[in-house]
Amino acid sequence: MRKVQFLIFFSIALSIYGLINFYVFLRGWEALSFTPELKLYYIPAFLFISLSYIVGRLLERVMLNWVSSLFVWIGSFWLAAMTYVVLALLSMDFLRLINHFIHLFPQAGTQEYDRVKLVTALIVTAGVVIAVVWGHMNANNPRIKTLNINIPKNSHPTKSLNIVVASDIHLGTIVCKARLEHIVEKINALNPDLVLLPGDVVDEDLGPVIKQNLGETLRKIRSKFGVISITGNHEYIGGVEEAYQYLIAHDITVLRDSFIKINDSLYIVGREDLSIRQFTGKRRKPLDEIMAGVDKTLPVILMDHQPFRLEDGVQNGVDIQLSGHTHHGQLWPFNFITKKVYEVSWGYKKKGDTHIYVSCGVGTWGPPVRTGNTPEIVNIRLTFS
Repeated sequence: MRKVQFLIFFSIALSIYGLINFYVFLRGWEALSFTPELKLYYIPAFLFISLSYIVGRLLERVMLNWVSSLFVWIGSFWLAAMTYVVLALLSMDFLRLINHFIHLFPQAGTQEYDRVKLVTALIVTAGVVIAVVWGHMNANNPRIKTLNINIPKNSHPTKSLNIVVASDIHLGTIVCKARLEHIVEKINALNPDLVLLPGDVVDEDLGPVIKQNLGETLRKIRSKFGVISITGNHEYIGGVEEAYQYLIAHDITVLRDSFIKINDSLYIVGREDLSIRQFTGKRRKPLDEIMAGVDKTLPVILMDHQPFRLEDGVQNGVDIQLSGHTHHGQLWPFNFITKKVYEVSWGYKKKGDTHIYVSCGVGTWGPPVRTGNTPEIVNIRLTFS
């Protein structure tokens, strides 16, 4: 049944992707009317770029090498570029519709329509390239977000705790060894007592992670009380048990509807991702059941990848909830959509006595591009009283 659902979802997604690319192709074809000799090269070039991501992902499953990586990289950049090309085309179509009634454009533009279309296409292309290049540079330079939080509980013998949070790393072909090493360096520079990874450590297929030996890079994280992770939806997409075994084999503690006590001073609670039902047919445990053995007189930090039902943590006496998943849209203007979907799409909120922080993440999914926000590593400086 789940395979049928996946095939239906994949067919719908592929159809939408195909229609969007066909729309972009037609508009590009029209823009070349002034220079028809370029149309001969346009067809194979567009097919190569638009199909690269799909071809690359398929190749990764049969021959993981530089060829598959090249296709994935080209296709990933196209996903970002396609977004902004479509936005530009829809905006122009809207203006053309208005011009039909109000005549916004000068008459000279309509007299040399083919030339205007080509010039417009070149301007749009240049703008999209600039946006994607800037977004790629932005994606590779995470900032440090610092939070100072006091929890009014006695956590003797611990008086304070320096926690570093890195959600949504998405290790794989795109977030590769060089990028992970940069992230690890930034984490270690904060001299953490504890490092928390609230899901989506791995980006779907584990093959590129194993090939690049990224687990050894994760081992370079220096933390007094270790590194603790939970599952995210991408661990489930790629195969949660394989991802789980890989992470624990490289010294990452993975909490799956369970908790751990740190230095006899506080609890870290980790929930399975909501995707457990979609991919396994199972249900994750209710939070009150998970926390049945937790002493709530001590501080409690909850990691739950997707920031839905925030009231669960409030009702169960959680002091801090850490989530990710949203990427805050990653590409502008998708951040406006995530703001509507989630109570907290990105940032801090206090709900009852619970401090909530939803990170936009440190990695990227799909395009190695961020235009809607800057990736972040969160440094939480906890004090207890």
